[in-house]
Amino acid sequence: MQVHTITFRFEEGHPEQVVKAVTGETLLEVAEANNIVLHHNCGGVCACTTCQVYIESGMEHLPEMSEREEDYIDRAIHPRLESRLACQCAIDGPVVLTVPDQSLIIGH
Repeated sequence: MQVHTITFRFEEGHPEQVVKAVTGETLLEVAEANNIVLHHNCGGVCACTTCQVYIESGMEHLPEMSEREEDYIDRAIHPRLESRLACQCAIDGPVVLTVPDQSLIIGH
């Protein structure tokens, strides 16, 4: 079990958070385990867009995007080329990501 550094940055201006995670955990699981607010209305099963994040570095440490994830990203608020759904990103190395403004998203 390998440990990796995950860096969360925030559009809302919250301080950056650097946390540890193990190979195979999703970015959503890492956020939840560290009390980082990241909405996920579907419960993390790739059925909505509320857990969208922007991958700043470390895309090579994430699985390739599935067609289903790509379809949902196309429906997300302000999608970017580096957009991913945190529930679909099982990590295999260090990742730096930005969490979009969660006040724009209705969710839990």
